[in-house]
Amino acid sequence: MKLYLVVPLVLLALLYAASGVAAVARGWVLPMHRKRVHRRGLFGCGQLVVAFALCWQTIFGLVLEDLDTRTWGTLTGSVLLVAGVIVMAVSQRAGGNRQGGTAL
Repeated sequence: MKLYLVVPLVLLALLYAASGVAAVARGWVLPMHRKRVHRRGLFGCGQLVVAFALCWQTIFGLVLEDLDTRTWGTLTGSVLLVAGVIVMAVSQRAGGNRQGGTAL
């Protein structure tokens, strides 16, 4: 077990989980995301999935010794990580400037 990798990853996952719980429970989002996030609950669920995926990958990639279990565990964690990022992306507003629109 590589403790110097496990501890920062678990702390990062805890920060993501705390932010996700705040978004789901209270609708609070970090200031850097407030302008873009349209559905705060969905964004929080995405953050919770990302936090779970980081913990999952930490457990299976760094703690377990069995090679076959480690391979499938980290692959599953990667799929969960991508799913969480997609959920977070879906909850955001479309950015960009609209060309040719008229101001009312």
